[in-house]
Amino acid sequence: MSIRIPDPGKPVIAILTTSDRLRQFRGNRRNFRDIIRTGKDMGYLVYVVTVRDLKLEDKVVSGYVPSASGKLWYSIPMPLPQVIYNRIPNRDDEEKALVARKISECLMHPDIHLYNPHFFNKWHLFEWLKESRATSKHVPKTRRLRSANTLIAMLKNHDSLYLKPENGKAGKGIMRLKYRSDTSLPYRLQIQSGKKNVTYKAASIDRLWARIGKEKGASRYIVQQAIGLATYHGRPFDLRALLQKNGRGAWAVTGIGARLAGARSITTHVPRGGSIEEPANMLEGTFGEERTAAILKNVPTTALLIARQIERASETMLGEMSMDLGVDEDGGLWFFEANSRPMKFDEPAIRKLSLERIFQYSQHLSRQSK
Repeated sequence: MSIRIPDPGKPVIAILTTSDRLRQFRGNRRNFRDIIRTGKDMGYLVYVVTVRDLKLEDKVVSGYVPSASGKLWYSIPMPLPQVIYNRIPNRDDEEKALVARKISECLMHPDIHLYNPHFFNKWHLFEWLKESRATSKHVPKTRRLRSANTLIAMLKNHDSLYLKPENGKAGKGIMRLKYRSDTSLPYRLQIQSGKKNVTYKAASIDRLWARIGKEKGASRYIVQQAIGLATYHGRPFDLRALLQKNGRGAWAVTGIGARLAGARSITTHVPRGGSIEEPANMLEGTFGEERTAAILKNVPTTALLIARQIERASETMLGEMSMDLGVDEDGGLWFFEANSRPMKFDEPAIRKLSLERIFQYSQHLSRQSK
C-alpha cells in the first residue's frame, strides 16, 4: 500500500497505544474505529500507532487503519503525526521504560503535540485541588492511608469513610468503612468484589487493619470522608462530566450524565452494577424542578473550575478529562475523581460531540508553535 497523502491544511493525528503480540495493538478497538471514522468524515488523516512503531526520526511510520467492515486492521505506511492522542490503555503499560521514554521524546519533539501524557494519581488530584480556595471547598477530607492511626484520626470526625487505591480504575479496590459504637463489632468494612460486596466486621482496630492490609496488598491507598449523597429510590448516584478543549483551545463541558449505584454496590461505576441515568431525573425526586435547575446550572461552572486547576497544578498539557461529582443532601457539589483517559460516554449526543472535539482541539494545537 502507498503512503496516504494528508490534507495540507489539517494535521495528521495518531492514536497512541502499545503493541500486543497476538492482537497487533492494545486498547478499545470500537473506540478507535469511531475516532478514525469521525476524523475521516471531518477530512483528517488519523490512524492507530504503537509506541514501538512510532519512530520519531522517520518521516513515515507503520500505522493501523480498520478495514471497511471494521473487523480487520491493516498496517500501512503513514506520515509522522503532528498531533498524538494518547490512549495507552493502562498504568502498567505507561510505566514501562520504553513507553515512558517515548512519551518524553514526543513531549520534547519540536513538531509534535502530545496531550494528556499521564494517568492521574488520586492523591495528587486532591492535593492539587486543595491548592486553590475556589476548588478546595469541593474536596472531601482526604489523607494518605499510612497506618491504623490514620483511620483512628479520621473516624474521630467521620463515622463513614472510603478507602481508595491511589491508582485505581473503574471502582476497583474501593472499600467503605463504617463505625458503629453501639455494637460489639463496631468496625464494618464493605469490600467490593465485582458487582457484589462483602461486609467484614471487626471488634478492634488491629483486626480491622489486618483485614485491610490483606485486601490492599502493596497498593497505596487514600482514606476519605464519605459524603452523604442525594439518593434516587434509596440508591446513591453521582454526576459524570466530560470536559474537553474545543477548537479555540479552551476547556468546555462536552456533556453531563448521571450514574446510579447498583443494588448493594458501594460505588456508581457501571462495571460494578451501576446504571446510566438522566441527571435531571435523579435530582428532581430530592430537590424538585426549580432547585434541580439551579444545581445543574452550577455543575458546568464547578467542573470547569476544577479542570483548569488540575491542568494548572499538574503542569502538563491536558485536552480532556472525565470527572465524578457528588451532590450531597443539601445540593452541594463534591469532587470524587478525574480520569485523564476517559472511557467513552454512551449518551449519543455526548458521544458524537466528544469525537468531534478530538479533531477540533487537534486542529487548534497544530496551529500553535511549541
